[in-house]
Amino acid sequence: MEATTGPTDPAVTAPDARPSILIIGGLGYIGRFLAHYIHSNQLASTLRLVDKQLPQLASLAAEHEEACSMQHFMQADAAREQSQARIFDLPTGPDGAKREFDYVFNCGGETRFSQDDEVYKLRSYQLSVTVGKEAAKRGVKAFIEVSTGTVYNPNRTPQKEGDKTSKPHTKQAKWKLAASDELSKVPGLRLCVIRLPHVYGPYAGRWIGTQLALARVYQSREPRETLKWLWGADLRTNTLHVEDAVRALWLAAAWRAQHDHLPNAPPTERIIFNVVDKGQTSQGTMAQIFKQIFGIETGFQNTLVNTFARLNLEHVVDDVNDDTLDDWADLQESAGIKGNGGPLSPFMEKELLRDADLSLDGSRFETVVGFRPEHERITKEEVEAVIESYKRMKWWP
Repeated sequence: MEATTGPTDPAVTAPDARPSILIIGGLGYIGRFLAHYIHSNQLASTLRLVDKQLPQLASLAAEHEEACSMQHFMQADAAREQSQARIFDLPTGPDGAKREFDYVFNCGGETRFSQDDEVYKLRSYQLSVTVGKEAAKRGVKAFIEVSTGTVYNPNRTPQKEGDKTSKPHTKQAKWKLAASDELSKVPGLRLCVIRLPHVYGPYAGRWIGTQLALARVYQSREPRETLKWLWGADLRTNTLHVEDAVRALWLAAAWRAQHDHLPNAPPTERIIFNVVDKGQTSQGTMAQIFKQIFGIETGFQNTLVNTFARLNLEHVVDDVNDDTLDDWADLQESAGIKGNGGPLSPFMEKELLRDADLSLDGSRFETVVGFRPEHERITKEEVEAVIESYKRMKWWP
């Protein structure tokens, strides 16, 4: 029997009440997972991804192709003022009314390390400020600025949102901090800054990808060598699974759209949230996991080596890279994946190798917004799932 649509059917009587969503940097690592989360849970009336690169060139996993398809995509440089009208303009509604985006997520910015200040100023700072000003002008209900926990001064004690930010770990963090400071001065901008630790998960490069590639090189060597980290087992390298990261961003936007300030705080206090898992991840955590997965001995350098490294970090990093990059290339070649290694490389960045604890306190976000991480800590199984994702993409030698 054919179903009839009566007057009580909400699909007929009411316009789509779901928010319209704009993701800047929509093809980046967090951006594509956020798009997938919103699309697969049917959370948006309109979903638009903006990025400088095209989906066809973004090494998308099969499950992300639909959310990141050309139907939702717009190619543009969001750091340019001239691009804003095209990025933000929406077709008028069914009743002819002008429409604006409800939530804007800024997942964009320069993700490479050790670049010149001018690069971060243009691609991170200017991007955030330009898009933020446009969002304020258009009355966007929630503007979510995705930032990093590396803006805090290195400290083993978990850092709260009001703690010192006078010594960011990297140039990237310095400019992300400058961007959020400037955004806080934009009149009418409904800003919420989310500070994340190391984000890992399927297809992740950067922090975890580098370490996994390095461990794979050590696993391939005969005789086996011990993979040793600088500084010590207690160095904090806090983590968050990408699925928890994007769920947190969504919850933050929904909360910000309804709230003008933090509870029990002065109205002038900036809305900033740290988001982190429960694992208090350290280098010791990762060393144990790698030992179990790769069957290699892991350890830490002695005081003498660490002292030398502090004074000569560039030299030490160059030595490590010289020692591993050729082996990695050989592994890729023998596995037939030359030229298609995705984001994986054992290449160590000096900025990431500094003796700097990344330790966050996420209790404010959990208390105020009600967030709980589903991936409570990084485990052997979680890391094995990351390696399996590399194999699916044919990145893993």
